Amino acid sequence: MPSQVSATAMLQCTFGAAPSSLVVLPTNRVMAEGPPAANIMDHIPMVNIMPFGMCMSPSNPTVAAATAAAMGVLTPMPCIPATAAPWVPGAPTVLIANMPALDNVSKCMCSFGGVISVNFPATVKTMIP
Repeated sequence: MPSQVSATAMLQCTFGAAPSSLVVLPTNRVMAEGPPAANIMDHIPMVNIMPFGMCMSPSNPTVAAATAAAMGVLTPMPCIPATAAPWVPGAPTVLIANMPALDNVSKCMCSFGGVISVNFPATVKTMIP
């Protein structure tokens, strides 16, 4: 059974060089083992999803420009997450602020081709169906 994701969960992007931490603002007023619980709408870049160090996606315009300047040698550039869509699929049976709760098997797509996943949900006892 999946775990509920809460603030300080560890995230990883397929094109990122380092993990990042999920930031969940306490606006939903639901706590999960201490920190605020996340829902699928906690996907806003630089608010909820922080940078993953260096980006290695050839679809990222800054990486493409740096790679072209280096005569085709892939050149990573600083990550700026571009997550336009919510996490999918979430847990539709559990609602937090009228949105599906975020579980540790959900994914979030970056506009530059990366897939963001949850490495550690920051909860160890709270399971959701």
